[in-house]
Amino acid sequence: MIIETQAYARAGLLGNPSDGYFGKTVSIIVKNFSASVSLYEAPELRVEPMEEDLSVYRSIHELADSLEANGYYGGERLVKAAIRTFYHYVRRNNLKLHNRNFAVRYRSSIPRQVGLAGSSAIVTATMRALMKFYEIDVPIEVLPSLVLSAEKDELGINAGLQDRVIQTYEGCVYMNFAKEIMDARGHGQYERIDTALLPNLYIGYKTQLSKVSGVVLNDLATRYKNHDPLTLQTLAGLAQVAEEGKTALLKRDYVTLNRLINENFDLRRKIMNISDSNIEMIECARACGASAKFPGSGGSIIGIYPNDEVLNKLIVELKQIKVRVIRPYIN
Repeated sequence: MIIETQAYARAGLLGNPSDGYFGKTVSIIVKNFSASVSLYEAPELRVEPMEEDLSVYRSIHELADSLEANGYYGGERLVKAAIRTFYHYVRRNNLKLHNRNFAVRYRSSIPRQVGLAGSSAIVTATMRALMKFYEIDVPIEVLPSLVLSAEKDELGINAGLQDRVIQTYEGCVYMNFAKEIMDARGHGQYERIDTALLPNLYIGYKTQLSKVSGVVLNDLATRYKNHDPLTLQTLAGLAQVAEEGKTALLKRDYVTLNRLINENFDLRRKIMNISDSNIEMIECARACGASAKFPGSGGSIIGIYPNDEVLNKLIVELKQIKVRVIRPYIN
């Protein structure tokens, strides 16, 4: 029997990156792209690498291109970290594992390192496969924390819970990570939002901007830890944007929502260094008549477009700077 599991890309609609700092966010799943895991019984436990995990190249040019697109780390380490984290979860909870071994392989269509949560999708899909293979149920509210632990504790990736929550719950979710809630529950407060309430959304991504998001956010973590006033004030503002955005969504107040999406990026810009290429995407989209912000750590943008005319303009204008535009499939 072959176990097949999936986890999809995601986009932070509002509030990010406050999720790693006791903030609030609204996120959507993006089913246009996914990470898939195949797991089946085998004589030995074996993690099978994807082509990009192999260190064999046709030329020095191919090696350089591969590192530019994928970085120095492939997805194999994510699968291994997921397995080890799952194992420790089972041990902590005094659960039993059967003695059968498995082989596991992954594939991913999620554009690498452009802020669409490709890494956490691989870990989430692996966790789901392990749960099925060992017939162990991890509570839905606990699974995001388990996925985060695999990335943060095992691999040292600086991240928050947002990506893992939306990839677990799917659809559209409002998340409150206030410290008092996290301390009391061990996880945040997660509220599903009817996806029928969402306005016209687009996503644009530029693979040439790929980079490891954990590295991008590390300086922010340092300033937060040092209680930098501007950083604390801005992160609080981002959380407020998410709170107001949830209210606007429930009221179908898309004018306010449009303003908040732009405000989210403008706040983020106060505390993070943003490359000219990333700013170019934002400014181009706004010049077309759409709102624009980062759905993750950079390399892609998300926003509202009011009508098909603006959508067509986005497709044409952003293509000129090598940005592909899609409408996110959420349901």
